[in-house]
Amino acid sequence: MDHAATGLAYLLNTYPAPSGTFIRNEIRALEQLGQPVRRLAVRRFAGPLVDPADIDERDRTQYLLDGNVGALVAAALRALVTNPGGVARALPAWRALLGNSGGGWIRHAAYLMQAAFLREQARRHGITHVHSHFGNNAPAVAMLSFLMGGPTYSFTAHGPDEFTDAQRLSFGLKIEYASFVVAISEFCRGTLMGLTRTGSDANKIHIVRCGLELEQFTPAPPIAPGNQNLVCVGRLCPQKGQVHIPAAVAALRQRFPALKVILVGDGESRGEIEAEIAEHGVAEQVILHGWGTNEQVRRLISDSRALLLPSYAEGLPVVIMEAFAMGRPVISTTIAGIPELVDESCGWLVPPGEHEPLVAAMADALAASPERLQRMGQEGRHRVTQSHDRRVLTQRLDELFSSTEQ
Repeated sequence: MDHAATGLAYLLNTYPAPSGTFIRNEIRALEQLGQPVRRLAVRRFAGPLVDPADIDERDRTQYLLDGNVGALVAAALRALVTNPGGVARALPAWRALLGNSGGGWIRHAAYLMQAAFLREQARRHGITHVHSHFGNNAPAVAMLSFLMGGPTYSFTAHGPDEFTDAQRLSFGLKIEYASFVVAISEFCRGTLMGLTRTGSDANKIHIVRCGLELEQFTPAPPIAPGNQNLVCVGRLCPQKGQVHIPAAVAALRQRFPALKVILVGDGESRGEIEAEIAEHGVAEQVILHGWGTNEQVRRLISDSRALLLPSYAEGLPVVIMEAFAMGRPVISTTIAGIPELVDESCGWLVPPGEHEPLVAAMADALAASPERLQRMGQEGRHRVTQSHDRRVLTQRLDELFSSTEQ
């Protein structure tokens, strides 16, 4: 596909981030198709970046807010003088954003300034379309910039936590002005359709699932009978439910004395998880690994018996696809799009936050024969191969971006 006339930018809230590897991989997959992508983000990730690819992405990203306040103010003043009509067109949507969110004048004033700056950067660098992930401030900025006369925009919604207070995030408004909206699952698409303001807006919503470069995920060796390792990958936060793992491990350690659960990630729940580990006396069984590189994560999943993800809020986690791609079954929860990929043939699903079902699922995974686990892992890899091949999905996304030129 010829991209000579296309100027695509990705605008994210925080980029790059250890939990956003799928966005980095999506951008790079588009570039492999010959679609150049300019990286823009509101702010830098506050913590350390350990993966070399993330460090490289940070150096390639332009930040709208961090260290750029003077340029934002100047862009806003220029917009008032040279583009008063565009500012006037954006103000009704800006007022709606402010009203729906329940306040926050300073934050929303910053959105307007960022939108003015984005419009200038688009003209300077030939950006004709902006894409964002999640329904947060980034598509709000892109929408305001579009109404000021800037590039068209689109965004990918993941859910379910961003849908918890969809009115506050003005999803209907953002969908109305977007060229198209991407949903990562049937669950996500159905939710978005219920948030549209007009019937025609529902036609803008397209399912493009998250994908993997499958060649990077070779099936792991068969699971050794004595392997009692589970691995949990993700930011340590309330939505991921890792706080429930120590109690579940305590309930199982006598029956499975070799049990270890390795938590890969870090975040605001670390202190609470450490307290749970101490309370249940499972410091030798529950290991806080911290963030790891992509290679380290793949190795830990490969060395495990199964992936454990007891989340309260997920869209459709890429790490589940990664585990399946390596032939490892998954223990997770019955939320959002997860049941579209995981069932009893390739894993275990439990209600989020319920101790006994989680313990039972972990016990079944730990007691399962290597042959049963291998069959489950093979089914998981088959599902990922059929529905989450990044080459196929990136081509679909590229077609949507190209349609904005017509």
